[in-house]
Amino acid sequence: MDLVITNPDLNVAKDVDATFHVDMLARIAFVRAFEAKALELSKASPPAIVGSMHLCAGQESVPLAALAALGPADKVISTYRGHGWALAAGLDPTAVMAELCHRAGGVNGGRGGSAYFMAPDQRFVGENSIVGAGVPIACGVAMAEVAAKTGNVVIVSIGDGAMNQGAVHEALVFAAYKKLPVILICENNGWAELTPTRVTTPVERIARRSITYGIDGVTIDGTDVVKVRDTIAAAAKRARAGEGPSLIECKVPRLWGHYNRDIEHYRPREERASAAARDPLKVLGDQLVSQGVMSASEVEAIVAEQQARVEALTKTVLGMPLTETNTADANVTGTAVPQPASPGIKATAPEQLAYIGAVGAALRDELETDHRTVVYGEDVGNAGGIFGGSRGLQKDFGADRVFDTPISESAILGSAVGAAMTGLKPIVEIMWADFMLVALDQLVNQAANIRYITGGKTNVPMVMRTQQGVTPGSCAQHSQCLEALLAHIPGLKVGLPSTPQDAYDMIREAAADPDPCVLFEARGLYPMKGDVSRLGPVKPVGKARLHREGQDVAIVTWGAMLHQALAAASRLADEGVSVSVLDLRWLVPLDEEAIVDVVRKAAGRVLVLHEAVRSGGFGAEIITRLGELLNANERLHVKRLTTPDVRMPAAPHLQAVLTPNADSIVHACRELASRNVF
Repeated sequence: MDLVITNPDLNVAKDVDATFHVDMLARIAFVRAFEAKALELSKASPPAIVGSMHLCAGQESVPLAALAALGPADKVISTYRGHGWALAAGLDPTAVMAELCHRAGGVNGGRGGSAYFMAPDQRFVGENSIVGAGVPIACGVAMAEVAAKTGNVVIVSIGDGAMNQGAVHEALVFAAYKKLPVILICENNGWAELTPTRVTTPVERIARRSITYGIDGVTIDGTDVVKVRDTIAAAAKRARAGEGPSLIECKVPRLWGHYNRDIEHYRPREERASAAARDPLKVLGDQLVSQGVMSASEVEAIVAEQQARVEALTKTVLGMPLTETNTADANVTGTAVPQPASPGIKATAPEQLAYIGAVGAALRDELETDHRTVVYGEDVGNAGGIFGGSRGLQKDFGADRVFDTPISESAILGSAVGAAMTGLKPIVEIMWADFMLVALDQLVNQAANIRYITGGKTNVPMVMRTQQGVTPGSCAQHSQCLEALLAHIPGLKVGLPSTPQDAYDMIREAAADPDPCVLFEARGLYPMKGDVSRLGPVKPVGKARLHREGQDVAIVTWGAMLHQALAAASRLADEGVSVSVLDLRWLVPLDEEAIVDVVRKAAGRVLVLHEAVRSGGFGAEIITRLGELLNANERLHVKRLTTPDVRMPAAPHLQAVLTPNADSIVHACRELASRNVF
């Protein structure tokens, strides 16, 4: 925040702390005036700011003094109560107010709003509207800074209520393990939204929790600007020296409600009065007057000056146009482009590899050809992965680029988001797709949003590998097929390799893509062998593969069901029924052209086949798209073959009667082939 005191007659003492105190007074006064105006705009009729807004009145000294202790390249992530942090980080106040007012000149053109705007290109990685979710992301940003040897630190703020979030715990475990240069600030205002913190957190000092992580922790008065500045400076010095993260609890008052419409009916009057007595603007002004640094009228002049600045910028903002509506659906994902083979490197002749061996080969080639690539996850490093997909990679590329993590899925995925935003290309493994569910926030609410919110300025080129599907003995928590869940999320790209060659190709396609990609491998196919050619040109994501041509019936499928479909098609050929088999490979983006083409050649007879359960499965999406894409005079004869809506038993003989197989596919295709298309 570029803030200059223009009154030359201020009676400022010559010592550094007096100058610092006056500067902090002006900055606090500006943030207070900024938020007071925002609150006013949200209550106007009609309101210039709509929706919930979380204000930091009483807490301004923490971001302002903290950022005074850091360098201009250090990164900042804040809680959703983050206007003060954004302004302290140097964002243009007019652009911030314009974002709150949903104007074209806003930081994110109105896409972020009050609680979720971001400017990673200006070191403000962003607010986060999900409680505690910014801490895993901070770990990834710090990883990228360490890899680039910048010496920068990452400061991330949360509220006291967020200290009870699992993602925060996982991130602190991860940061301590990796000794990351992360400074976590807990702005403890005594309230977890509408509930007193003491009710749900029966510890006197939240910072004492740092002991269990093996990191430094301290509790300080967050209204003391010198104490905040010097404490942050000491934590930053430790972090830059490689001594790891710190947890700093700043005790602060909450002067206003949890959000802009909060009437605080639940809050005792005496508690509100106690908070008001600790108002940092009042305390700092009184301190400057009592020390003879300034007169009361000079303090009032500074406050009035900052209020006038806010009035002026607000007038500018309200004169700005709203964001053009024709941009509302822009920049959800980027466009992948073909990547030629690396100069001087020729594609290898096909060699026999198991599916899981092809996975390892792709990871190796990505590590070899792009120094930004890092590969990590639970048991991925030293042991080489529970299924052997990364075996030998840590030995050859080092523990900085291939490493194990704690059993902390939120930290794994969140750090991948942060690392991808800031220069690395993470390929992370979630051991089982079922385990992904405990960290879904980092895919759905974080990775998928960033390109859109920033208008395409920032993207998240990360890859999540996982495996799914039924195998003998797998239980209901180790066998779900979850591709439709993530295919529903705009901003994610979703693929399912079905062959060893695709296991290799699709990792490389995903790694070359500018957006977050999720690959669901088929555990049951890991031992399958096939020819694999390596190091050829990398195609864009989103292309299907036709494995077999036919005119009587088209089978559209993906994942492990490809091989059941091919077996069925071979048997039907012996009966004189010609069946095509299309492997979609990627559900997002979807190769609609390939689907329509294969269905038309089969005169509209199509079997949509998948291992996932029926209701809400992606097969329904395929059928609906066909209805929309085919001409009105084209007939469509559809059957859908899936696992029924059931939890998966562990017993192999029970699994066998639930999942589609060659026999059930043959039966469905015979019925389709018998239908008259005229």
